[in-house]
Amino acid sequence: MTAVNHPRVLLVDDNETILERASATLSRECEIVGAVKDGLSALEAVHALHPDVIVLDISMPGMSGLEVAGRLRRAGSTVAIVFLTIHDDEELVLAAQAAGGIGYVAKTMLPSDLIIAINEARAGRRYVSQLR
Repeated sequence: MTAVNHPRVLLVDDNETILERASATLSRECEIVGAVKDGLSALEAVHALHPDVIVLDISMPGMSGLEVAGRLRRAGSTVAIVFLTIHDDEELVLAAQAAGGIGYVAKTMLPSDLIIAINEARAGRRYVSQLR
């Protein structure tokens, strides 16, 4: 039986190792409904799987995470978007928020910050990892 409070999370990153690390980090407190490696698959998975939260990489080949977020918002999706990225840049934080992201986690902070960011996103609050 799945706990009612566990958020349904879709992971999107073109790096298999990051998908595995994120899944392992979240597995006790979240229901991982899918893991995909590109923007088009992310759009399709959000439509098919109806996650509560999408953990989305910014830099992916083809369609960036920022573009995915923008398309989701323009389509009326209310999924909470938490960006998980290598970019430790204040300008990208602002771009991510403008695209509809509520969370921004640096990949170096994944173990400590990702579950916090997801919980904050579900509560409608912004979360940004401390940038260097």
